[in-house]
Amino acid sequence: MKRFDGKTAIVTGAASGIGKATAERLASEGADVVLADLNLDGATIVAAAIAREFGVRTHALAFDAGDRDSCRAMVEHAVALLDGLHVLVNNAGIMDWAKAEEYPDDRWERMIRINLSSVFYVSKHALPHLLRTRGAIVNMSSAAGLNGVPYAGGYCAAKAGIIGLTRSQAIEFADRGVRVNAICPGAVDTPLNSVTVPLPDWIEPMKLMGLAPKTGKPSAPAEIAAAVAYLACDEACNVTGTMLSIDGGQTAS
Repeated sequence: MKRFDGKTAIVTGAASGIGKATAERLASEGADVVLADLNLDGATIVAAAIAREFGVRTHALAFDAGDRDSCRAMVEHAVALLDGLHVLVNNAGIMDWAKAEEYPDDRWERMIRINLSSVFYVSKHALPHLLRTRGAIVNMSSAAGLNGVPYAGGYCAAKAGIIGLTRSQAIEFADRGVRVNAICPGAVDTPLNSVTVPLPDWIEPMKLMGLAPKTGKPSAPAEIAAAVAYLACDEACNVTGTMLSIDGGQTAS
């Protein structure tokens, strides 16, 4: 008996990186999974590969985390496809770098919409279904939500907001059977970090030295996915409102 046999999950931002690894991990343990991503082609390829490898039902859905109507529609479509919902993983997000005094207004608003508001809206529409199954939400925050990161004010604010939202909902639903937790990764070896948002050459390296993992290496997406699976499974039945840091000791000092 696998931990997620007979259970269903939505993973946002599932076309690559942590989301892809999470969808693979949940499926490997028996879950039927909806992979929601703005990159529908990428999500479709990943979903097909997961279905072939693990023999579970998978569906890829187009999803714009910056659009609240898309958040609602995705959840409604996913629940209809899955015939219910047991696990929600709010992973979709973006990152960028900007000096505080030059931070463009439109980029700030986009950062908050995609990284924070989407977590609220997707959870809002998923919660009625999770209440029926006594399910779980795992949100993807960041070490940047716990400790400051220079030149990343929008990202830090959004990820700190996820921590506050997670704690609020954990308390609100603790006696109603839905658990809500968050993971706070530090450096992770994903396309988002290595390709999509490379470090600008104008950043002062000394200000970033404290962000390096004390272990000397970034985490792999599969390590984060393993933590998601634990927080979402019944073995963690009394774990709620937790912020699990996976950061190589980054936030230890």
